[in-house]
Amino acid sequence: MSVIAIPPTGDFHPALRRLAAMVELTAADRVALRGAVGRERSVKARGELLQEGKPIRERLLVLSGWAARVRILQDGRRQIINFLLPGDLIGNCSHANPLAPSTVAALTPLTVCSLPDPATSPTLCEAYALSAATETAYLMAQIVRLGRMTASERVEDLLLELMERLEITGLAREGHYAMPITQETIADALGLTSVHVNRMLQRSRQAKRLRWARGAMEIAAPAEMRRDVGRMPVRVSQ
Repeated sequence: MSVIAIPPTGDFHPALRRLAAMVELTAADRVALRGAVGRERSVKARGELLQEGKPIRERLLVLSGWAARVRILQDGRRQIINFLLPGDLIGNCSHANPLAPSTVAALTPLTVCSLPDPATSPTLCEAYALSAATETAYLMAQIVRLGRMTASERVEDLLLELMERLEITGLAREGHYAMPITQETIADALGLTSVHVNRMLQRSRQAKRLRWARGAMEIAAPAEMRRDVGRMPVRVSQ
């Protein structure tokens, strides 16, 4: 099983494909975004990009690696609210003097860049707004997962969501994508123990529905899995 890893191209960085899929970017937008990517910076795994309750200073784009919005309880328990993948925005606020509603931490080594000001371009403004709406839709999906789905449905629905999001940037293909996180991390996102997540994954593996090995995920029949868990495509505009 090969790991999907599509490098930046001379035309457009994979992380920018998500914005380009939302609106028709102008030539000036593309130049500005390429310039932003050229000023990328690195964040070590477990590094924090935002701290809950602290001011948000800039709008960032995830270029590579995985991050997550997290809340830590007093006894150290961690709830992952959602994952942030290449093409996702961090600190994407339109109001004045925003504060971070959660901590954002790198789950893997990460590269990010500061995005152009939306005031410079109506199409960039629209792309950022659609990105925010899409994240809201994924947060609603997370609420439904935690509130009403069985353990096996939670695991499979999340794996499908990750695949769908990575497909937009070209980082997943035909059910294959890189999976650089642990079962414990999945457990923290789904309100389950790592033992329970492992049990659900083994059940799906034995049913030949998926395979997770050497940092790569393979979903054998995505359409069938979508039907079984009742997954609907995320849409935020006509």
